[in-house]
Amino acid sequence: MKGKKNGLWSLTAMVFFMVTLLTGLFLPSDAPCEEKEKKDLPPRGIEVAPEYTGVIVPEGEDVSIDVTVTNKGRQDEFIELSLTEVPKGWNGRIKTYSFDVTGVYVASDKSKSLTLKAEPEEGVGPGKYTFGIKGQTQDGKLVSASQVVITVKKKEEEKKSKGVNLNTSYPVLQGPTDAKFEFSVEVENKTDKDSIFNLSATGPTNWEVNFKPAYEDKFISSLRLKAGQNQSVAVEVKPYLLAEAGKYPVSVKVSSPEAKAEAELNVILTGTYKLDVGTPTGLLSLTAMRGEPANVSFYVKNSGSAAQNNLRFISVKPENWKVEFTPEKLDTLPPGETKQIELTVTPGAQALVGDYSVNAVIEGERANKNLEFRVSVKASSVWGWIGIGIIVLVLLGLVALFVYVGRR
Repeated sequence: MKGKKNGLWSLTAMVFFMVTLLTGLFLPSDAPCEEKEKKDLPPRGIEVAPEYTGVIVPEGEDVSIDVTVTNKGRQDEFIELSLTEVPKGWNGRIKTYSFDVTGVYVASDKSKSLTLKAEPEEGVGPGKYTFGIKGQTQDGKLVSASQVVITVKKKEEEKKSKGVNLNTSYPVLQGPTDAKFEFSVEVENKTDKDSIFNLSATGPTNWEVNFKPAYEDKFISSLRLKAGQNQSVAVEVKPYLLAEAGKYPVSVKVSSPEAKAEAELNVILTGTYKLDVGTPTGLLSLTAMRGEPANVSFYVKNSGSAAQNNLRFISVKPENWKVEFTPEKLDTLPPGETKQIELTVTPGAQALVGDYSVNAVIEGERANKNLEFRVSVKASSVWGWIGIGIIVLVLLGLVALFVYVGRR
């Protein structure tokens, strides 16, 4: 009798172990989600601020100054922009990379970057010229104003070059903003004695210009030439990464106590093509039931300086799975703009429980990005309860059998 009881307890323990194991396999588990704390912002607030409030330029030169429009409140705003003061003889406008702007939408705690473009008419002389910039919300309750003072100085007459020549076969180079441009310039000493020539260059703000010997990587700032000798010098130009598409001049000078010369090189920027993609939380995983859709959102940002057109979304997925994008494509994405895309993943009805990989490929005209999501497929909880029910029935049957045997 005692042996039968020990066998009964051993069998019961084994059945409970099976119940615990199957419960862990069939019942889905939910991971806790952390909530983001909302920023402590005032109800409303805007600011329109130029990068520079005062600049000095020579006569006849156009001026471009970045203007940042910031929403400092919790409410999204439509902000109207205008120039309240434009000096006589000047043309002023607020613009983006390709068109003029009179208003801009700015989400809460975000900012937009625009440009104040000031162009002097012929005959504008030296002096101080003030431009007024104003931004206000559509309801007129919030206003932000600022000024930019442009000081025009008289252009000094350039001395004619004597005794030295600068020659280049290709004075204009074209390419993307993130490229390096290398010009070949020949310096010819036409004086009757040996000289050391200093090398200098003037380019757009935040651009890097360096001189190198031909076919060498080291940088130089001077050049020794014998009388009547000529030598080629490489001028390496690295544009500012945020520079807009357009034509930019670079002035190159060589000088010695006896002679000096100057040449103008030009760089034509076509803009940069760059995409950034990711999820708001940084997580690239989701859980789905087999045969049932699961959603996740990701963003696509144009972090280049040129517009991205005809953006397509392509999926690489397991067989018999369904993947959908909303929207299915983007006709255009301007520089600095971000769009949110909804991704719906439906595992196959016969998919096994486990982890799978789904790739979202974002294809632009000149830039591509890839996001790899890990999809954890779970079985429906209904089947888990059915399994537990079967186990309970088996357990009850075994208990009844042992009771019956024990009575005998």
